[in-house]
Amino acid sequence: MNSFGRLFRVSIFGESHGESVGITIDGCPAGLSLQASDLLPDLERRKGGIQKGTTPRQETDFPIFKSGLFNNKTTGFPLTILFENNNTRSEDYNKQRSIPRPGHADWVANQKFGGHEDYRGGGHFSARLTTGLVAAGAIAKKLMPGLQIAAAVTEIGGYKDTENGLQKAIEAKDSVGGIVECRVSGMPVGLGEPYFDSIEAVLSHMLFSIPAVRGVEFGTGFAAAAMYGSAHNDAILDNTGKTRTNHAGGVVGGISNGNELVFRLAVKPTSSTSKTQHSLNWETGTTEDFSIKGRHDLCVALRAPVIVEAVTAIVLADFMLLEQKIKRVL
Repeated sequence: MNSFGRLFRVSIFGESHGESVGITIDGCPAGLSLQASDLLPDLERRKGGIQKGTTPRQETDFPIFKSGLFNNKTTGFPLTILFENNNTRSEDYNKQRSIPRPGHADWVANQKFGGHEDYRGGGHFSARLTTGLVAAGAIAKKLMPGLQIAAAVTEIGGYKDTENGLQKAIEAKDSVGGIVECRVSGMPVGLGEPYFDSIEAVLSHMLFSIPAVRGVEFGTGFAAAAMYGSAHNDAILDNTGKTRTNHAGGVVGGISNGNELVFRLAVKPTSSTSKTQHSLNWETGTTEDFSIKGRHDLCVALRAPVIVEAVTAIVLADFMLLEQKIKRVL
């Protein structure tokens, strides 16, 4: 449900406009040097209002450690980290409560939770909760200094010139989607537990927990469907497993082969758009024109790279602990 992982296990909590959001990390090895400043660079990258096309909502996002840390070292017991919500405008959501926003979880949440859900800012469906994931990812990265995890936006609105794609959306006064690519170098051989816990399966599970992700592909991905096997196969060059090409994206048979791990995500346009839409008013039972108000990202893909890196690090740290490539006491 709201927890993920086997040995490196994370549990998220909070709501977008609640008192705080946060994360509990169980299984983090004891003895890891850790302080708030270690998390700030990645948390800063996740913030809105930093670059064009992101939400103007600004939170300090300073990590408050509540457990699992003593003398700036992890204790081996669960780490709990809180992030306060101080810059909320809940009245924006009270005004539009009568119309469940298309593309959002408003209607399904209301049906599933019987009207008891916190609808302000999307409640627990909000990308605000990814703050805790980014914090956990920063810690996971510290556990794996030999791995380099880097994600970047490669397309916006179908344009490889991302600035152009963003500008087109601004001119259209609408939201837009994008493609995020992630690459991991320094990968060891042997991560992944077939059958159901292959590295692609577990990573995809976690990647789809990021709000707005609509598709994931590894290596050549869907383009492989148009290739011949002789062209798609990655010839092995030496006993280290290095391959001439990397159409597989670093994973064969669900197991990492030591080559660069490569995958891409399709991120949908932000559901909240100021463009006029026609949808259900559940108080009147009729459909009507409306426009979504409030503070929203024009393109949520812009803030996704650091979140993608974080969930990737969480998954890989769990696999590394399973393979005993990370010690339980550092």
